[in-house]
Amino acid sequence: MATRMKESELETENTEIEQSKKEVKEDDTAPAEKGDEEEEEEEKEFYGHPRSFIRALISEAAIGYTFWTVFHGLAPMVWYYPLNQLEITGYEAYSLVWFSPLLCISTKFLDIIQSKTGILILRLLCVASLASFQAPTTSLRLQILAAGNFFALLLVLATWWHKSAYQRCISFWGHMLGFIALLASRIWFVSITPAWSDAFSNNVVISIGIIATIDRFMAVEYPLPEAKPNTKVSPHWKKMATGFGSLLFFTHCLFGDVAVLCRWLGIGHPFTGPSPNPFSCAVYIELVTGLMISSKPGLSTHFLWTWFVGGHCTLLLFYFSAYTAFAFGLLVALYTMSIWPEMSDRLTSCPPVKTLTLAMGIYLFEMLFSVWTVAYNFVPGGWLTREGTFYLIVFIVLYIGFALLTGAGRNNAKFTSKHMAFRNVDGTGPYAVHADVKILLILLLCTGIGGFVYRGRNMSPPTPSNANPREFSTLIFTAHFMYDNEGRPSFERVAKLLNETDADVITLLESDASRPFLGNNDISMFLSERLHMYQDFGPSTKDHTWGNLLLSKHRIVNSTHHLLPSPNGELAPAISATLNISGTLVDFVTTHMGNDIDDEDRKLQAEYLANITGVSTRPIVFMGYIVSKPDSRDYNRLRYFGKLKDIDSSDNERFCQYIFYNRLKRVGYARISHGELSDTEVQLAKFHIPEKGSLQDNDLVVIDKKKVDPSLHFPARFGNFYNGHYSGIEHRYHMGTPKYFTQQPPSH
Repeated sequence: MATRMKESELETENTEIEQSKKEVKEDDTAPAEKGDEEEEEEEKEFYGHPRSFIRALISEAAIGYTFWTVFHGLAPMVWYYPLNQLEITGYEAYSLVWFSPLLCISTKFLDIIQSKTGILILRLLCVASLASFQAPTTSLRLQILAAGNFFALLLVLATWWHKSAYQRCISFWGHMLGFIALLASRIWFVSITPAWSDAFSNNVVISIGIIATIDRFMAVEYPLPEAKPNTKVSPHWKKMATGFGSLLFFTHCLFGDVAVLCRWLGIGHPFTGPSPNPFSCAVYIELVTGLMISSKPGLSTHFLWTWFVGGHCTLLLFYFSAYTAFAFGLLVALYTMSIWPEMSDRLTSCPPVKTLTLAMGIYLFEMLFSVWTVAYNFVPGGWLTREGTFYLIVFIVLYIGFALLTGAGRNNAKFTSKHMAFRNVDGTGPYAVHADVKILLILLLCTGIGGFVYRGRNMSPPTPSNANPREFSTLIFTAHFMYDNEGRPSFERVAKLLNETDADVITLLESDASRPFLGNNDISMFLSERLHMYQDFGPSTKDHTWGNLLLSKHRIVNSTHHLLPSPNGELAPAISATLNISGTLVDFVTTHMGNDIDDEDRKLQAEYLANITGVSTRPIVFMGYIVSKPDSRDYNRLRYFGKLKDIDSSDNERFCQYIFYNRLKRVGYARISHGELSDTEVQLAKFHIPEKGSLQDNDLVVIDKKKVDPSLHFPARFGNFYNGHYSGIEHRYHMGTPKYFTQQPPSH
């Protein structure tokens, strides 16, 4: 009996072996197309036609683009109020809209917003909030944009934690592609967010967002099986939330525009460090490459990648300047985007409501901390955070590292197709980069690089305005970070105003907007390209000043960036530069001194600046925001110890901006009303470089321009002599100007 059973088992085994060999032989002789057909059928079962998937990705990218535009737009809108009042105003409470996910404590509400109709409504409301740009009042714009952020965070929770792995994946990659698309568009718009630049661009972005939203609503969904609950990360949800909130802020702060990194690193001429154009192109390439390599097995969670590349390079970026820091910055850019898929995978493996709420709390804390580090003189407890960016960076680096090296990502079912890969490879899960995403990333990469090429071809050498090579004009203006008195971006209007003045040398104060709460806009690069002028911006953004910018149609030979003595108050910037004006070296000093409440600071700063100007042996022009009346202590310190002359010592209606000079002949002086572009007017002066041995100044004042050589006239665009303050929305000469200065009595 036993023998028969063994023989029967042996026959069965032999039969199975023969059958297996037969199947292998059949597989070897089968047409190759059969496997592809089966794979294609499998794809269609889950995703429909491959072209429908890439179409869905494009629509999600457009929706992601609107999300980042709305999300990045709120902080500058809130900042407008404390910026004008120099104190906490209460409008900061609008940032609490980022805690809207708390509404999803109710599971019924969560089910509603995760429905197809719920997602449609949230997307439409988010896109509609872009129209805030065209609202008639500042408060209404803030309210609409805040509402858009309220719905935007609900949308993130609804889609990133959706029950469908397909929806989670495509929403995440839509946000990543949308972020890269936003950077590409800002390259073409010279660091300005298109939706906030003009009404036409705003309408275009809104239209694209609506079309993409409707397209996603009409599309057929092909949900994947839900992954098993993750038990490795959920217990660590606090670490994941803190890490993600830190990553979100760090990305916004340093890479919200590709030019920001270069503004962290700049130093004076002639070795200025990497200029935003074209060096920020390398930043853009590294950010895209970071996403491309993000699914490399084990990369984002590797100890060396996290602590040595991510952590150490970030700290070294902070401590070094110029090209050394730029090299570390490129590695940081690569690292930052490479960990987004892994971090997001871990985030969505945690409970949605409390995890996203804590993440936004961390983001808001870090945003406020970054404000406190530079605005410490105007906020409660500011002395604790003064120049404290280093501590913020350490916090960010540590908690991103803790989140990446704790637990693992969502345990997604393994699924691989020709066009999309869902695989559990070291936690990358459904966020692994797949073919369609790579195609779109490459297209966006080419689009961004194309923007740099286009801008480079349109750049032309600066051309001085005056026919007489020994004459030049200077201008000082407090740009107010390029936000007008109604909180609207004023880039194009300021550029138009400056261009119409025909000024050869311009200093713009309050000109550092390369911060997340100011829009990450590069004022220096924008105006340099629009006006075709050389630029010198300094000190750098990481030095915690409000910004000092020097623009010139004459070559900048050398310059030094200064942090003025500020033991008690806000840090004050200054630039001392030498320009080659038609073969003559002329020194320039530009500055924004501290606030008038810090008397000791201003005293020390006036002494410091007087020491700079007092030792100059060349013709020199001083343009500064002194915050003192004529004949005050600091005014006289600069004049007498700094060996300077006032462009118009009879003008007693000044408090902030002054133009001083020495070893030059004054030709004209004008004050132009701000026209609601800022809270400070424009001051314009004309000078003549005297021949050697001819230093007698022009002491006679003429207000009738008919009695002056037409070549010396200020532009007629701003009207004629006006005695008194002009308060209209147009830019006009006012305050008893323009004035002209001559040596001989005017002829009749």
